[in-house]
Amino acid sequence: MRTENEFRRAIERGETIFGASCATFSPTVVETLGNIGLDFVWLDFEHGGPSPYDSTVFEELTRAAEAGDVELLVRLPSPEPPLVRKALDAGVRTILLPRIETADELQRAVEAAHFSYGGDVGDRGVGIGRTSQWAGYVDSHVGGEDAEVLVGTMIENERAVENIEEILAVPELGFAFVGPADLAMSMSEGEPLEKNEEAVEAAIDRTLEACLAADVPIGRIRNDVTAAREAADAGYQIVRIGGDIGAISTTLRNKLDELG
Repeated sequence: MRTENEFRRAIERGETIFGASCATFSPTVVETLGNIGLDFVWLDFEHGGPSPYDSTVFEELTRAAEAGDVELLVRLPSPEPPLVRKALDAGVRTILLPRIETADELQRAVEAAHFSYGGDVGDRGVGIGRTSQWAGYVDSHVGGEDAEVLVGTMIENERAVENIEEILAVPELGFAFVGPADLAMSMSEGEPLEKNEEAVEAAIDRTLEACLAADVPIGRIRNDVTAAREAADAGYQIVRIGGDIGAISTTLRNKLDELG
């Protein structure tokens, strides 16, 4: 299997990378998205898909990503250490943690992703998994994994924005990703859909500024091409520009409309 994490290498080089979501969780679609030249495929296990505790799911998806020469960005349903370890052992390199509100919550999960952490032993265990080439206790596996694994955090609620500087200071945090929809929900005035747009935009701006100041790569969703370019120009290095379901719907609907 491929061991290098090109997602991590690219953002470390200061590049902007573009990806798309795969709501079908289809290995065929993952490979296809890679073949068209995307840098990453977003898999959201928080809101859909099969059980992330079934490691065979990750094994098939990571094989498809390797075939398509694309990286996976896997959003887990929770930041619980056992789930973090299981996803990484199955071959995932880049994970995104949801619902983080404090630095302590984040650090617990980041430590679970590393064999060595903060100059001491981390909280990731050694076992027989795809990343160890099914060989178990291999020195090269333990020594190399920490240089390839990348852990990101969602910034998607008001408390996370309030604690943004402390969150970004967590050792080995790889990147942050803005979740504007959930952020808007957390900042609603009364009913969930009563959005305070100015406050939400201010929170997003604060997050971007804090990430740039802390030298932590940041990402967001921008489905419009012009908006995606503007996001990249503003400093966003990780930009999700669409998804499989939306692309299928738009393309085929437009063809049907043209056919009359």
